[in-house]
Amino acid sequence: MGFNSAFKGLIYVPCILMYGAEVWQIPTREINKTLSTEMDVLRRSARKSRMERIKNEHIKEIMGVKEKLDIIDIIERKRLQWYGHVKRVQEERLPKLIMEWIAGERRNRGRPRKTWMEGVRAATKTRHLEADQWLNRKECCWGSGRRRQLSQDRKDR
Repeated sequence: MGFNSAFKGLIYVPCILMYGAEVWQIPTREINKTLSTEMDVLRRSARKSRMERIKNEHIKEIMGVKEKLDIIDIIERKRLQWYGHVKRVQEERLPKLIMEWIAGERRNRGRPRKTWMEGVRAATKTRHLEADQWLNRKECCWGSGRRRQLSQDRKDR
């Protein structure tokens, strides 16, 4: 059974764009580039050119992804899942030590770059999540809802 190239693009490109996204702190400029790349893939898959002046919302309707999350929301969800995972691991594990490490050297002039933790705090604030919600994995619903729902369906059988 073969897949057409449009379907392959919808699968492969997000996987490539989001590889290792758990540990990224994405600047606004990169967010815009990522969203435009995602839209470019959808537009090419729909075989529509920018010259045709079709709105992005209509392209998403054509491709059947209008109700789905965009790539930045998925990256944010992955970041929150990784944060919860690292907070639950043992104290001596390397990922936890790196996450809680504070550099001792002097910073450069100007406004400091946004840190990964600032991104996590902003994501928890926009999603109205509690700061210590990561403690109980069963109650923590930072993005693995589908997996949890599938496992519940299996238990109900």
